[in-house]
Amino acid sequence: MDSVNVFLIDANKLFREGMKRLFDGSTFKVVGEAGSLREGMSLTDAADPRPDLILLDLANGGEDEVDAMRSLRARRPDIRVVILTSDLCTRRLSGALGAGADGYLMKDIACEALMQSLRLVMMGEKVFPTHLAQLLVSGRADDAGPEMPARRKGLSQREVQILRCLLNGNSNKMIANHLNITEATVKVHLKSLLRKINASNRTQAAIWAMNNGIGEQPAAATAANATLA
Repeated sequence: MDSVNVFLIDANKLFREGMKRLFDGSTFKVVGEAGSLREGMSLTDAADPRPDLILLDLANGGEDEVDAMRSLRARRPDIRVVILTSDLCTRRLSGALGAGADGYLMKDIACEALMQSLRLVMMGEKVFPTHLAQLLVSGRADDAGPEMPARRKGLSQREVQILRCLLNGNSNKMIANHLNITEATVKVHLKSLLRKINASNRTQAAIWAMNNGIGEQPAAATAANATLA
């Protein structure tokens, strides 16, 4: 992977210093930093070289910050934006993804897992922790069980499996390897399920899955279904 210019936005200066040390010697190069999103929006325009990736912690996750994120994405749609926070908040996750964030990660993530997640983001994937997705659906499933929304939409079992993979932030290649099918087959199923749930991209599909009770499937059941076409 080519060198990635990173801009850090976090109120904690000590944390920013730690991130710079973590990235030292890697393909990720810190080119600027700020203590708030509003401050960062002006500094990213002046940064030289221009950032490819913004790592940011939302101060409160309010509408003002969500609006600022939307404004940033409108001005610089080429920049990847990843939320890196210590706050386990499903409302902020939904708001961040709705504003165009490419990822939502917790600060207690392992260093190598963080690096891998950021690499996936730079490849165009969306990443966020599965346990956050499960919090979103906690208590929302109706008495008929979590598969009812999928059946009402006419989703196949394979399409539900792919939705679960999207919740894990998996790429098409990772989904293909996990389900023992080709990437071309993954693309066919993905196109079909996007049409059925009226979603325009995989992020919207993941949000739909979270809101409709499609969480992780037990490992034994996943393995049993892995031979489906």
